[in-house]
Formats: sequence, structure tokens, C-alpha cells
Amino acid sequence: MITTAEKLINDLRYISAKGYNLKPEDIRYAVNSIASGSETSLKDLFLNNIPVSSKRRFIIPKTETQRLYIDAIKKYDIVIGIGPAGTGKTYLAMAMAINALLKKQISRIVLARPAIEAGEKLGFLPGDLYEKVNPYLRPLYDALFDMMEAEKAAKLIESGVIEIAPLAFMRGRTLNDSFIILDEAQNTTSEQMKMYLTRLGFNSKTVITGDVTQIDLPSGKTSGLIEITKILEDIEDISFVHFSDKDVVRRKLVQKIVKAYEKYEKRSS
Repeated sequence: MITTAEKLINDLRYISAKGYNLKPEDIRYAVNSIASGSETSLKDLFLNNIPVSSKRRFIIPKTETQRLYIDAIKKYDIVIGIGPAGTGKTYLAMAMAINALLKKQISRIVLARPAIEAGEKLGFLPGDLYEKVNPYLRPLYDALFDMMEAEKAAKLIESGVIEIAPLAFMRGRTLNDSFIILDEAQNTTSEQMKMYLTRLGFNSKTVITGDVTQIDLPSGKTSGLIEITKILEDIEDISFVHFSDKDVVRRKLVQKIVKAYEKYEKRSS
């Protein structure tokens, strides 16, 4: 135990000397990882950082599954991240997309979400197009502005380098040289998921995220996210990463809520 504590202190000194700003949750994760017998060190954690912009110099994985998720996004052109809210599925995908754009590995970022609450029938909603779709896309904007200065992000959105749109807008397009993120994919229908997957063009990468315990589709409709776990599971060039309540990184209270719901659903099933 003394040796382990000494290693942790040495890692802290090394990271501090490199100019990184440690947060309490980073140290807490390292201590918890060591306590659970994980080989992950604080140094390893920070060496796996994702540079995004001058606002936040880097974003780091906070659990082993998050680290595997980042590695999968680097290696595969299609990655499907499935798990509960608060596990960083969309946030880390966004960080990887911004990093790829900064490195000029791709020329644009496309962020999509099914507007399930509107039934994708946006014409019945009041206001212009922006006002119709904005409430459903707000979480994607929030994640983007958390990593990039608002002015810079706004310019990239205005120029089309970053596009945030409902899933329905993907129909009929082929996206080349792009990093595409499909969020809340549990609310896609079978037809929508097939349409989305066939939009992927040359030099493009997509990350699909969702929580299969929070499906808002009408009764009788099959979730496209659940379906692809069966259809695509044997394709070697596609990676599935499954998150659990242990990967919830928002705050301890959220983790407790996720666990409570899981226990309740097990008792009810």
C-alpha cells in the first residue's frame, strides 16, 4: 500500500511538472482505480488526453471504459457507444471530433439527433426552422460550447464546418471527409438507422451513442440502436463499447440514481 501511495504521489508530481491542472475528480478516479485493482495510473490517464481548443487544453478519460472508447474511435470508422446517461458517450465523441478537425484529419463535423418528441414532423411546430429544431439539439450545442469558445464555434457553424441538425436532414446525403455523431440513437427507428449508416462516405468516421433504457419511440416501433447490436455484431470493422453505472462521471448522486433505477427495473422484470 505504501508503494502504491508513493507511485500516486510521483505521478502527481510528474503531471504537475508537465503543466496539467489536476481536478479533484481526476485524483478521485485514480485513487478509486487503484483501490479496485486497476493497473491504470494517473500518468496513463493524462497521457490519454484529447486536445480540443484553447478554452480547455485537453479532455481526459475518467474510467477504463472511457479510455477503451477513445481508443476505439481512433481505430474504427464506426463506433457504437451504449450506456446510461452521464457516462460521457457524446461528450468524448464530440472531443474526438473537434480534435480531428483541429488536426485537419476531416473537413467538417456533423452532429445529428432524432427529434422524436416532434415525431420528425417539424412543420407542425411554431417558428422558423432554427426555432423548431433548437430545443432537441440543445444538448449538442452545450457540449460543443463547453469545449470551444462560443465565438469560434458560432463562426464554424455559420460557415457549415460544424453542422447540427435533426436526423431527418441526413436523408439523401453522402457525407465525405466528415466526423459524424448520432446522439440519442435509441430513438431512431429501424429505417432511420439504416438510412443513417448508409450516409457514411469516404474518409469519414461516425460515432453512434444511446441509452437503450430510455427509448421514447411509439409502442410497436423497433429501436434502430437495439437492432444494430444484432445485425452488425459480426462486422470486424465496427466497434461496440458498453458503458455501465460505474462509468457515470457527472456526480455521485447521478451514479446513485442510475443504480437505483437498475435495481428497480430488475425487480420489475
